[in-house]
Amino acid sequence: MKHRLALSLRIALPASLAGVLAAASPPSKPLTPSEIVARAPPSAWAAVPDDDLLVIDLDNRQRVAIALAPDFAPVHVANIRRLARAGWFTGITINRVQDNYVTQWGDATEKKPLPADVVAHPPAEYERPLKGLGFRALGYRDAYAAQAGHAGGWPVATDGKLAWLTHCYAMVGVGRNLAPDTGTGAELYAVIGHAPRHLDRNITTVGRVLAGMEALAALPRGTEALGVYKEGVARPAIVSARLAADMPAAGRPRFEIMRSDSIDFANWVSARANRKDDFFIRPAGAVDICNAMPPVRPAAK
Repeated sequence: MKHRLALSLRIALPASLAGVLAAASPPSKPLTPSEIVARAPPSAWAAVPDDDLLVIDLDNRQRVAIALAPDFAPVHVANIRRLARAGWFTGITINRVQDNYVTQWGDATEKKPLPADVVAHPPAEYERPLKGLGFRALGYRDAYAAQAGHAGGWPVATDGKLAWLTHCYAMVGVGRNLAPDTGTGAELYAVIGHAPRHLDRNITTVGRVLAGMEALAALPRGTEALGVYKEGVARPAIVSARLAADMPAAGRPRFEIMRSDSIDFANWVSARANRKDDFFIRPAGAVDICNAMPPVRPAAK
């Protein structure tokens, strides 16, 4: 009887008193984006397949790791795998570093023969059907597309029927000549500046730099037009470029990308758009797709 009476008293508290008690309990502080990432469970992360990780070692002893995107550019990615496995990238150079734009590498002579199994004229893989991607809309307006969002851990834009990877910082594209040329994958570039979204759907985008952006972004700028290095100037060279799948297991780099279909990722995007940590005075209430690149972390060994 005493227990029932106590329960009854708790339920029957006056509304005014209940409000006072609630006010006495400070609201929980919103998590920051970094806290959301740190607390995300293993289920919120997806491993980058070893066959989709291109590992480039430069002659300055710095390493660059690039996640490839076969779901968006299957023929170009297959070419890049073939080039890596044939050792073709070894010895080629970085030929262009344009400030606030791109770092680009390839065969400066344009005479190095390609492996026989490389597709010389790939299709224009600038976009693909949206259907089947598992697209999650960002929820904020985009200047270059009807909608932007994420799919499979990639930044994506869409017109409702077709989808394409966006040219954000650290994204990797295929150098090409004038159309109808689409490039083979033998010449690549990484975005090192403000997102050149005007390139979307004009150049094949094949991946994203997961580690080593500092090695590409801090290189001396080229002094010729478009940031090309002057003839006769020593150029940074590629010592090796291998797929992680072809490296010894003990020294193989591994990465995980936050799953864009996870609740943790949705919370992270919301926190990025509505910063309420102590530093911020006014939350923006929005976020650009290139400021919502899915978090990356080294995989536990």
